[in-house]
Amino acid sequence: MIIRIEDLKLRTIVGIYEWEKENKQDIVINVEIEFDGTKAIETDDIADTIDYKSITKKIITMVEESEFNLIERIAGEAIKIIMENEKVEKASVRVDKPGALRFTDSVSVTQTETR
Repeated sequence: MIIRIEDLKLRTIVGIYEWEKENKQDIVINVEIEFDGTKAIETDDIADTIDYKSITKKIITMVEESEFNLIERIAGEAIKIIMENEKVEKASVRVDKPGALRFTDSVSVTQTETR
């Protein structure tokens, strides 16, 4: 089974240039979490699935309370949060930085980890 958290829009200090460190910038995070959902289907119990609200709250806190040079670091820290849950078999985190380059909508990185 796959859980997707799409277009989580957050603001944080991110960048290597001094002007980027002065004001928070927009980032967009997309998450894909793979797990065995067989038991959750049978029991209809939150204890048998992935609590995506809890994961999302942890990612929000981590991003909004930190400063970063690179979006790669944001993706790496978010994947650590997701992989704390032992039910997760595989996860991917995509972090977009809208407006990072002229003539583009966004620049992004994706981090994937498998248990």
